[in-house]
Amino acid sequence: MVRVYVRHQVSDYRAWRDTYDDFTPTAASMGRTGEAVYRALDDANGLTVSQDFETREAAEAFVGSDELRAAMGRAGVVGEPTIWLVTEA
Repeated sequence: MVRVYVRHQVSDYRAWRDTYDDFTPTAASMGRTGEAVYRALDDANGLTVSQDFETREAAEAFVGSDELRAAMGRAGVVGEPTIWLVTEA
């Protein structure tokens, strides 16, 4: 299992969440098997998202996809996100 972490700022959490939820079927079709969303304690628009994939290839394809970039644009992501991939040690 590979986990992708994405940290970013959004302009409005509620608008971001609606787009994120609408994107769920697309993410699942791209191999996402699990996910979680975390909000910073001191900034409701500061988010960290984890997403699980069976393989590194699936995770990298998802992260590099035009579909994800377009969804992030629609969701009001501010600036470039920080993205990293990990696996259990």
